[in-house]
Amino acid sequence: MADKGLLITFEGGEGGGKTTQIVRLRDKLTKAGHDVVVLREPGGTVISEQIREVVLSAKNAGIAYTTEVLLFQAARAQIYREIVLPSLKAGKIVLIDRSRDSSVVYQGMVRGFGKDLIEQLNEISTKNTYPDLTILLDISVEEGLQRRADSGTSNRLDMEDTDFHQKVRDAYLQLAKEDSAHRWVVIDANKSIDEVDEEIWTKVSVKLN
Repeated sequence: MADKGLLITFEGGEGGGKTTQIVRLRDKLTKAGHDVVVLREPGGTVISEQIREVVLSAKNAGIAYTTEVLLFQAARAQIYREIVLPSLKAGKIVLIDRSRDSSVVYQGMVRGFGKDLIEQLNEISTKNTYPDLTILLDISVEEGLQRRADSGTSNRLDMEDTDFHQKVRDAYLQLAKEDSAHRWVVIDANKSIDEVDEEIWTKVSVKLN
């Protein structure tokens, strides 16, 4: 964990509203006088965004799972080196749409590479950095995929079958349940945007005090 700054990650399956809630939290934190950096994984830097295009493109449906693992980690290593670690050192609050736990869930638990292997790679790519707070926006698979479809955007992982997405949801809930560091907060994303917003602000406020 960084000596200064605050790292907050947003996790969950598709359609949980991560992007919307991150923007709302950023605005509240900025209004309260905090210096806030908002990022997404994969992405966030010139190199990482190029990797994102490859690993998430629907055109690359045949991508090997091992390639998927390593590309996500490569993008993560770049964003942590360029932005996350310097921002935390400077005392900023960093909000990330997905980070190390996404790899544990999607590649470690659902793809079957194992949590231990993925966490070893995470240690390298993040330089042993863990979130101070991880907000899991939990939503039913059916509702989440419907929201995603309604948005008119989809990527390679969105195209996986319902069983895959259910495994993702179950894996996230398992990780949160096993949380020994007390950094996970599970929020029912089926609630209204305002209700979810209020719950997030309550949890984040505790970290700010």
